[in-house]
Amino acid sequence: MGSPSKRSSYAPVMMMIGSGHGLSHFYLLALPPLFPLLIDEFDTSYAALGFLLTLFNLSSGTFQIPAGFLVDRIGARIVLLGGLAISGLGVALIGLVTSYWMVLALVVFAGVGCSVFHPADYAILSASVDSERLGRAFGVHTFTGLVGMMAAPGSMILMSSLWGWRAALVIAGAFALVVFAAVFMWGDMLKEGELSTDSAEDKATETGKGIRPLLNPAILMLFFFYICTAMVSSGVQTFSVTALVAFQGTGLGAASIVLTAYLVASAVGVLLGGPLADRTNRHGLLAAVAMAAGAAMMAMVGAFLMSFAMVVVLFVLTGFTQGSIRPSRDLMTRAATPPGATGRVFAFVSTGLSIGSAITPVLFGLLIDLGHARWVFVAMGAALLLGVATVGIVRSLPFTDVREQGARSGKAAAK
Repeated sequence: MGSPSKRSSYAPVMMMIGSGHGLSHFYLLALPPLFPLLIDEFDTSYAALGFLLTLFNLSSGTFQIPAGFLVDRIGARIVLLGGLAISGLGVALIGLVTSYWMVLALVVFAGVGCSVFHPADYAILSASVDSERLGRAFGVHTFTGLVGMMAAPGSMILMSSLWGWRAALVIAGAFALVVFAAVFMWGDMLKEGELSTDSAEDKATETGKGIRPLLNPAILMLFFFYICTAMVSSGVQTFSVTALVAFQGTGLGAASIVLTAYLVASAVGVLLGGPLADRTNRHGLLAAVAMAAGAAMMAMVGAFLMSFAMVVVLFVLTGFTQGSIRPSRDLMTRAATPPGATGRVFAFVSTGLSIGSAITPVLFGLLIDLGHARWVFVAMGAALLLGVATVGIVRSLPFTDVREQGARSGKAAAK
């Protein structure tokens, strides 16, 4: 059992970490609702405005692994504070500038700030939360990101209608200052675990040095697993509506309802998947079964013409199963991570989410352009089956918990 002190700090830890993570996803979608206003303000095109999001994602993804190394070297709390300050300041300043090129620079700046959240958050949660509640913590963490994404469009439109788009961005950026203040004042509740050092123990424990943890076969397979899950999530969000209209003959409004049902079911699955992950050690098996079920259901949508009700049922079940495995996915990653490398490893595998999300729109868009809309669903099923294969490889590798192995090696070196 964990210590009472850790259990007593669970709620404030989750509030601080969850708020920051939610903001990082909120900022990703803060600009698109304002595009109709920005296009006239900056005398530019929608393509140019879309490029802002490309740069934001590239900046965040590119700096994520360096941020992970920084977390392992100097500690997660100070890196998290820096990320909150930079991301909030970057978004707020967009509301004050007068040129498109200044916005271009600021989205890169804000993206650098948002790059720290995954490595810092997972390092803090791994050290701050009792192991028997860690699945729930990872689930809540993922859920807060989903909430941030869902809250952004409506919030930005409401604030811009009340006070103008510039004030809306300044207020959105100021949200980060509130979380910054909370982490600064009560940051002693956020544990950081072991840092990467050059001590004799660390030299004896080769598993935790440099990029070596990222080359662990289990971590590499989990990296591909994250890519597979992101391909499905991105595919559903970007082209499921178009593919349903083209193949199933679903109306545009009805297809949008299907997508909404999937997203809600996925969020519910994330929350329920946390307690489930805490009740079992067979996370790989749980993920494999859920992904295999999802693959079968997506293949059915691409293989047969069916009623609207049946499409909704299959998408809801798929969304729920895929959401439910995310806490287990994160626990598998933590189990394969040596002490002192949590920031690097979670930054690395999280980059797989960016890669999967980048691959899918082009691939699925090409399938639709070629008149093969049904293959979008088949492709999503194939991505899920690839995920099953990667989990199978991870389960076959000769390791149980690298963190325990590293601890044993360190103790042996100290004797």
